[in-house]
Amino acid sequence: MLMHRKSFYRPLNRVEEDDSHAWLLTFADAVTLLLAFFVMLMSFSKVDIVTFEQVKAGIARDLGQRSIARPAAQLRAELDRLVDSLGVADAVRINIYERGIVLELASNAFYLPGTATLRPEARPILDRVAETLDAPLYSKFRIAIEGHTDDNPISNDRFASNWELSAARATNIVRLFEARDIPVRRMRAVAFADTQPKVPNRNSAGEALPENQAKNRRVLVRIHR
Repeated sequence: MLMHRKSFYRPLNRVEEDDSHAWLLTFADAVTLLLAFFVMLMSFSKVDIVTFEQVKAGIARDLGQRSIARPAAQLRAELDRLVDSLGVADAVRINIYERGIVLELASNAFYLPGTATLRPEARPILDRVAETLDAPLYSKFRIAIEGHTDDNPISNDRFASNWELSAARATNIVRLFEARDIPVRRMRAVAFADTQPKVPNRNSAGEALPENQAKNRRVLVRIHR
């Protein structure tokens, strides 16, 4: 009786077909790495948007894609140049936070003591900031302006408490930005009074710390997507 011998040879065209799809292994590895990266990124409670843009641009470059826009990083760099050119680094500090960029304005440099009246020398600075934020590249950014005070209570005919003072200071910047053509829908004013100090207003004995209180009197301009 004849036995059929099983062939262990693969057809040549099958080998060629396997080689033609070898690129899929590299592609699958790249996709897996990207997936792992984004899962890791989302596992963090806070994601720095500027750093995220830098990483995203680096990944796109490594995969041979064209360069991608990095509006948050560009805005940070432009604001840094603006502060340097105006020589106001002592009055305006620029930092990043998980959602975007924050400008910290020292109240003593921007407002008359105990009021929400902007100093004349502060207006040109805010005008330049508004001009920057009104650029088309940043039109999708939202602007939250926060007023903060120290813990010294205020009570006069204009302001019943620090809540009203901090609200008025934030609102006046919103109005100035609006007058410089920034749409109101992009902005909001928030009052915090003395509820979120940067540093303690007083020492353990309850005595006031004037330098710390000056740091706590500030307005924050948060710029985020």
